[in-house]
Amino acid sequence: MADLLKFVQNEFVAKKDFPVFGAGDTITVFYEIKEGEKTRTQFFKGVVIQRRGSGNTETFTIRKMSGAIGVERIFPVNLPALQKIEINKKGAVRRARIFYFRELTGKKAKIKDKRR
Repeated sequence: MADLLKFVQNEFVAKKDFPVFGAGDTITVFYEIKEGEKTRTQFFKGVVIQRRGSGNTETFTIRKMSGAIGVERIFPVNLPALQKIEINKKGAVRRARIFYFRELTGKKAKIKDKRR
């Protein structure tokens, strides 16, 4: 049964080529929003907190500050509305899931850039 499910997912779900990113990276996600009959592109820029799952069920969580309030959004990688992902900064973190980032404010909430 699991093999059949993987086969159907691989055959019928369209793969998109997005850049490689991970926790600590600052990215901008462009996605399409439908309002009635109109469609428009909106972006969400923030720090990647985690990537979870694998294959077609993979998701990633982005956190941004809107004023003094933290806003998090979860995007499935295979979401048809996703148009493109831009990497703004590569962050140097030691963990795959940086949930401690939620409690940090001010200068402590700054993530160092990864050396190239």
